Amino acid sequence: MMIRFLFALTVFLGYNLILHAQNPNDLWLQQHSAKAVNVQYRSKSPLVLNAVKALKQYWQGKEGANISLKLVKSTAIKAEGYQISGNTISATTDRGLLYGAYAMLRAQISDENVAALVSNPSYENRILNHWDNLDGSVERGYAGKSIFWRGEGDLTVSKADLDRWKKYAEANASIGINGSVLNNVNASAKMLSAPVLQRVKAIAAVLRPYGIKTYLSVNFSSPTMLRDLKTADPLNADVIAWWHKKVAEIYKEIPDFGGFLVKANSEGQPGPQDFGRTHADGANMLADALKPYGGLVMWRAFVYSPSNEDRAKQAYQEFVPLDGKFRDNVIIQVKNGPIDFQPREPFSPLFGAMQHSSVMPEFQVTQEYLGHAYQVAFLAPMWEECLNSDTYQKGEGSTVAKVTDGTLFSQKHSAIAGVANTGLDSNWSGYTLGQANWYAFGRLAWDNQLKSDQIADEWLKLTFKQQAQPDLIQDWNKNFLQPVKNILLESREAVVNYSMPLGLHHIFAAHHHFGPGPWWAPKNARPDWTPPYYHQTDSLGIGFDRTPSGSNATSQYHQPLADVFNSPDTCPEMYLLWFHHLPWTYQTKSGRSLWDELCFRYDKGLQQVRNFQKVWDKTSLYTSAEVYEETQAVLKRQTFDAQVYKDACLLYFQQFSKMPIPHELERPVFDLKALESGDPLDFYPQEK
Repeated sequence: MMIRFLFALTVFLGYNLILHAQNPNDLWLQQHSAKAVNVQYRSKSPLVLNAVKALKQYWQGKEGANISLKLVKSTAIKAEGYQISGNTISATTDRGLLYGAYAMLRAQISDENVAALVSNPSYENRILNHWDNLDGSVERGYAGKSIFWRGEGDLTVSKADLDRWKKYAEANASIGINGSVLNNVNASAKMLSAPVLQRVKAIAAVLRPYGIKTYLSVNFSSPTMLRDLKTADPLNADVIAWWHKKVAEIYKEIPDFGGFLVKANSEGQPGPQDFGRTHADGANMLADALKPYGGLVMWRAFVYSPSNEDRAKQAYQEFVPLDGKFRDNVIIQVKNGPIDFQPREPFSPLFGAMQHSSVMPEFQVTQEYLGHAYQVAFLAPMWEECLNSDTYQKGEGSTVAKVTDGTLFSQKHSAIAGVANTGLDSNWSGYTLGQANWYAFGRLAWDNQLKSDQIADEWLKLTFKQQAQPDLIQDWNKNFLQPVKNILLESREAVVNYSMPLGLHHIFAAHHHFGPGPWWAPKNARPDWTPPYYHQTDSLGIGFDRTPSGSNATSQYHQPLADVFNSPDTCPEMYLLWFHHLPWTYQTKSGRSLWDELCFRYDKGLQQVRNFQKVWDKTSLYTSAEVYEETQAVLKRQTFDAQVYKDACLLYFQQFSKMPIPHELERPVFDLKALESGDPLDFYPQEK
């Protein structure tokens, strides 16, 4: 017995060491024991050398295999695409060879068949937007301080900086991301100062060998904020000359600089409208300065004013009249929905409506409205939902993907952006499962037809498969891959259910967008910054009427979609209360009253997360103790938050419906007054 016990203990300790070898800092590029591989190549560019390095560092294929990297002329391979045929990776560019190398490596672990494959990117520019500030803080960031900035007084570049940036660059290259905006869209004019640009130059030098261009967000009033001029009017000759000079200065230091991202005349940011000019006037002025160098302007369409007009309509109203008036190196950057990265929104009607301008989707990788880093929310299903939405702009099948990637409308440039949540935390994303969103964005940016199931499958295999105990690998798919993949694929819908089901939106607590606050409406607050503006609850019912009898926002969608949204009988239930104010007794598709259906949806979300806990508790043998305990803690917090959300919303809405919670559902466990008086971020009991 003692011998068997010692043997078992030895095996257990050995497995424990294996499991603890998993390092979340490595992301999905886990440091496995690579096999020997021979790589043949001619080009010795930094990009190709990094492709060779990756193949040798991560190779899991046949021992001693011979791999060939070839630059070719081919009409089948577009832009930065690649072709894999047997043991040969072909491309028309060095970037293509790098992406092909990672695709071959990804296939070895994720069981993807790439023996004969041509893969071209859906979008020319696949960009991460970092909302990082010069002081090192990250707006809507939940993974620690900025990886790029520490403060204006500390712009020196350390070895730790270089190592972190290199890991970041490799991770992006492995999923096809080719651009990074280094700073917040609420930009400081100091980003364009000479000392800061020297640090940008250093960052660009690290990203460049991995095929990543560097971009900056700029403040439209930089000429005045830097005290060089007294105006920032885009039609003023001195202002035009200032920007041309500044752009020349940037390209002298960073020859492959990508261009500017601009947030203008939005939420207090300055812009061309301050001078009686249009968005086109402002964007074109910058585009003209960048044009000789091949630079782009990404001009955000996230604009709205404190008016009585439905906020969901305002971007369309401002930008559609300007369609066709932008330079061809301007891309209008449009959030996936017409409000603001909500857990669920219909797609923005700007997609497809601007047929003579380049338009790009903007997704949010960081979980600003989906639980920060306290809640598991895999966002690929949300993005897939948006990309596959049919705009009908050129008939059936005119999906958001096709109207933005150049398939349906002629546009010189195509792009897609993701607002990142990349920070100095050891796991980069606030919690390890959050890395899946970074991975998913890159994969969908490369191929906007990918399914969430495939992306989740890939990421889990790349991140966890080779960390499993050797004698349990045969059961890994059954006991880890499938159940954890189900958690990921259900997680976003669970958040929608326990927070804002049936098309409810923006009913968060004030300021930080975490937790419920359907009651929050201070007397002096802008109405469109308060939840009651969006849920419109009264004794008669709930929901925002955007039909012709209300704000008529449905008219911004192409037929037959406008008519589909206009009728509650045909409107998809997931958008029901987005487009309709309905009585509490309205009969939903389940046969329940609207009130009962809301109760069941809120309860379902809570039960989903409780089940996630049960599923994860069975996975301890298949991941490291660190990741296992970290994810347990996240799910524990998420379950608590789901209970808070359910109780707060139902108890608040019940004051208006005057209807009982269905008897078969659990009773609330929190008191409404206590919830109303507390901050959701502080409500979770802290361990002493």
